[in-house]
Amino acid sequence: MSWLVEVDGQTCIGSGMCSAIAEGYFAVEEGVSRPLHSDVEPNDEVVDAAESCPVEAIAVWERSSGRKLAPEE
Repeated sequence: MSWLVEVDGQTCIGSGMCSAIAEGYFAVEEGVSRPLHSDVEPNDEVVDAAESCPVEAIAVWERSSGRKLAPEE
């Protein structure tokens, strides 16, 4: 199973919370976060980063089912 990680660059404010929480999964470049890899193995840090984003710019999806894992609605 793998997860799909997306960052909405239009929504992101570049706070850096994601890269601090899930180092190695996100990087802030030119004031906007981006995932270092769009496909990742399941990892609680990635979900924590999505849940901690102050503007909910990060989405984590289960690739096989398309179910949204984070942020919770």
